[in-house]
Amino acid sequence: MKTRIDTRFEALKVEGRPGLVTFIMAGDPNMEASQEILNGLPAAGADLIEIGMPFSDPMADGPSIQLAGQRALKGGQTLAKTLAMVANFRKTDSETPIILMGYYNPIYIYGNEKFLKDASDAGVDGLIIVDLPPEADHELCIPAMDHGINFIRLATPTTDANRLPKVLENTSGFLYYVSITGITGAAAPDPDRVAKAVSAIKQKTDIPVAVGFGVKTAQQAADIGKGADAVVVGSALVSVILDNLDEAGNPKAGTTKAVLDLVSDLASGVQSVKHG
Repeated sequence: MKTRIDTRFEALKVEGRPGLVTFIMAGDPNMEASQEILNGLPAAGADLIEIGMPFSDPMADGPSIQLAGQRALKGGQTLAKTLAMVANFRKTDSETPIILMGYYNPIYIYGNEKFLKDASDAGVDGLIIVDLPPEADHELCIPAMDHGINFIRLATPTTDANRLPKVLENTSGFLYYVSITGITGAAAPDPDRVAKAVSAIKQKTDIPVAVGFGVKTAQQAADIGKGADAVVVGSALVSVILDNLDEAGNPKAGTTKAVLDLVSDLASGVQSVKHG
């Protein structure tokens, strides 16, 4: 079954450029502002969108995204509300791929089968569940595929040649390559090293490879995009939200515009790259 993710990467290949994948945390800084930002991302230049599912113990996330999750949870964000955000987005956008990213615990508590049905009904295209290894594919990965939802796996600089085939086994949509060792937003990636790693992965699979962790500027996005099918940006966008909150933690008037302006700048970076 072809998903929106498959269709979007096919279109990007025809255009001959890398895609921009933007990450926001659902419910950050509140439900209304989060929905407004989400709805504005495609027009600003986002080719695919990742939405974080807030969780109280996000072990792979750096300070920016951890704080975003805390703000969302404090504001009452739930998994059901996150799915409602996607459903609202789908009222005006039937093409942009939506990927939910986060941890298994909230889904397990929600109920796997109920979650997959509700996610599919809402218009979710893919899942990135960072703490579910390939050995647990029977838990969520294979059932997700049965619902027409791509299950997107992470590969890292420490994923060796012995481990990679297992990681790729049931991965679909795209592979998310973590460009640095460490947490989100911790350091800037090395474009040459990333390009070599992506090239090595592509010798083992035909699915697109998106690269994330540490990309903050249009120039970095362009540099990484030269060697990848897409570039993922998250911490930089979440940091803009933090910088535009008042003392009470509420978004200022220009918060959405500030986020979307950065997305437009990042999009100009990836759109300047031409793949051969």
